[in-house]
Amino acid sequence: MSVSATTRPPRPGERDGIDYHFLDDEAFDRLIATDALLEWAAFGGHRYGTPRASVEARLAEGRTVLLEIEVQGARQVRERFPDAVLVFLAPPSEGVLRERLEARGADDPARIAERLELGRAELAQADDFDHVVVNDDIEAAASAIGSILDTPVS
Repeated sequence: MSVSATTRPPRPGERDGIDYHFLDDEAFDRLIATDALLEWAAFGGHRYGTPRASVEARLAEGRTVLLEIEVQGARQVRERFPDAVLVFLAPPSEGVLRERLEARGADDPARIAERLELGRAELAQADDFDHVVVNDDIEAAASAIGSILDTPVS
């Protein structure tokens, strides 16, 4: 699993280098300018990206690398790695997505409405992915993703 970089502040309990690499805007700009990110995108008023070096090192070792990214980033990965396997993780419904966002307690109602709108737009792009996994049960979703990862790429 890769560790993404982000310009957003850590949430309670998140640790730098474990959950994300938490960066200020200038540090993130340097990564972009030096092509040190495999992909990056703005999401929710912050920027997120995948550091290129760690992914390429793992791939060179013959390892599978799992990226947890959004739709824009997935497109960038597909451009750089045409044989990448893209998995869209979908909520079971918009209502469940709303409940999950509200339960996190991290966003105000306006921000939740923005995220729901973004979710609808991203869900409309799910057909661009190789697989769609509905996250209605965490264990079943993890098992489905594990099965996809275990399938040899031809």
